[in-house]
Amino acid sequence: MNGTIDNTSLWNEAAKAGAAFGAVSIGCLLGKELSTLSGSAFLQSAAVIILWAVEFFGCILLMKNLMLRLQKKYPDAKMEDTYRFGRRAALLSGLLLASAQALVILNMRQEDMAVLYSELTATLTSAQREQMAGLTEKLPLYTFIFQWLYCYLYGSLLARIMSRYVFMQSLFQGTPPPQDDGDRPDEQ
Repeated sequence: MNGTIDNTSLWNEAAKAGAAFGAVSIGCLLGKELSTLSGSAFLQSAAVIILWAVEFFGCILLMKNLMLRLQKKYPDAKMEDTYRFGRRAALLSGLLLASAQALVILNMRQEDMAVLYSELTATLTSAQREQMAGLTEKLPLYTFIFQWLYCYLYGSLLARIMSRYVFMQSLFQGTPPPQDDGDRPDEQ
């Protein structure tokens, strides 16, 4: 590589990173869904908590490693380049995860949806239940939009934090600036 990064290269690298983030998040989503087959509420709750932690901390470590790899591949990349990389990766991985989540809801069994609906509407009035019925028809769409927005905002915040971290790592791991001897008088 020549060390400089252009917009096309940045999108290509972000697409690869977005696919990696999406794979981790979708894998955790599928693990949570598979845990419902156990039939045990305790096992399901434990799996959800463990997989949430794996997804949360895994994405943080993955963002750090991918940004460090980008910095190594393109030495002239600035802090803003790594931030744009992370933000674009979040946008693309959010698209993958939101699509998978909407598909899970679309393919949810009717009896599971009925149980969910009855749990949500147990304390509501009849007018509120009618409004809720209209909401459940559009639940996959709302899930897609809000999940994508959440992933993008979380990823953007994480990218901002990690881009500063990566920049500081590269700044302090480089060669130190020359030291002044102190014996020579200052030149004017």
